[in-house]
Amino acid sequence: MIPTALASIHIYPVKSLGGFSVPEVRLTDRGLEHDRRWMLIGPDGRFLSQRECPTMACLHCIPHGAGFRVTDTRNGNVLDLPWSLNHGEQVLAKIWDDPLQLICGPVGMHQWFSEALQRPVRVAYMPDSTVRITDARYAEVPVALNDAFPALIISQASLDELNERLETPVPMERFRPNFVIAGGVPFQEDDWKEITIGAVRFNIVKPCARCVITTTDQRTGARSPEPLRTLAGYRSTGNKVHFGMNATFSIKGSVRVGELVRKR
Repeated sequence: MIPTALASIHIYPVKSLGGFSVPEVRLTDRGLEHDRRWMLIGPDGRFLSQRECPTMACLHCIPHGAGFRVTDTRNGNVLDLPWSLNHGEQVLAKIWDDPLQLICGPVGMHQWFSEALQRPVRVAYMPDSTVRITDARYAEVPVALNDAFPALIISQASLDELNERLETPVPMERFRPNFVIAGGVPFQEDDWKEITIGAVRFNIVKPCARCVITTTDQRTGARSPEPLRTLAGYRSTGNKVHFGMNATFSIKGSVRVGELVRKR
């Protein structure tokens, strides 16, 4: 059997926008460095995602200069953002049931995103002074603006097995993982409780319940029934469809593509 190893690392600076891959990443006290520290919010302060706004899939982030650039795949329009904000208007935002004090970006950023998405939105940053804790039923650690946990892990073999069942294969980006694992067998991550990637130990805390975002083309925003319909036929538990595993990590450090993944 081919040894399991870290195949790719993915960062999403703005929650629910397209991300980018890196060869190495530093792990911080609340997740991967630069991962989901920005978020779009509606007039009521509630977070916005591809669930209710599929055209967010058309906005992709890449590193640029001292920060990152958002590009609209439909027309090529771009907006540059810094990795972090230290000052600005404070706003009380909400992600799921968690109220958070965030820092608003400049007015020009709000206008750019509002025009791109054809709805009034603001863009806000999560400063280090704002602390959010994961669901204590599974783990109790800080987390950024991820849906639930600091990291999401998926094996490439799991996607390959799913694609064998689909008439039209889907890319891994539909599932928005942080870490993709090469080698091993499909859905091996289901049985993992603790793994190491290089020198960093990860605790696998719960399956990731999937939603309509998996059916959204990450270039056009178009939706179709798949792959959620096929996954529901063999990856359902109760009323939830699972694909990938949520994880936390116990120490800070860095992980690199190519490092071996070991089950503990």
